[in-house]
Amino acid sequence: MPDPLMYQQDNFVVLETNQPEQFLTTAELLAKLKNELQKIDFNDLPLELQKFDSLAEQAQHLVDTSCELDIGVGKYLQWYAVRLEK
Repeated sequence: MPDPLMYQQDNFVVLETNQPEQFLTTAELLAKLKNELQKIDFNDLPLELQKFDSLAEQAQHLVDTSCELDIGVGKYLQWYAVRLEK
């Protein structure tokens, strides 16, 4: 039986155009995604996100099901769950 710890997503490494990699908590990543989603016209959002009524739901869906968001031509925003050792 797999250890449930393997499926925890508490920390993420975030890769962004012209930025150094960042390590964010889930709450920080959700806030970043909501901020980026605000900048995108609703009609330009992927169809899977248009079915959600709030930015919070859209951001959570992205964290749960994806690892990147199209933020424009020649730009990227990607995130990957990581386990940080202490």
